[in-house]
Amino acid sequence: MQESTLTIKGQTTLPRDVRQALNLQPGDRVRYMILDGGEVRIVRSQPVMKLAGLLKARGKSPVSLAAMDEAIAQGAADK
Repeated sequence: MQESTLTIKGQTTLPRDVRQALNLQPGDRVRYMILDGGEVRIVRSQPVMKLAGLLKARGKSPVSLAAMDEAIAQGAADK
């Protein structure tokens, strides 16, 4: 288990093993998520631009709104 000391200003240094596990580099940002029971989870923040194309299906074209409406209508008719 890794530990660090809190300074009077509320600052701490993340232990090297933690920085390596999160693949943190100088200038990276971290996010603190407060969980029930007093636990805190630290995760590496991801820039929004890095998420671009995350849900894009490779090799498939986007579905049109008309095709979506047709599929919804067909699903409703099947029930």
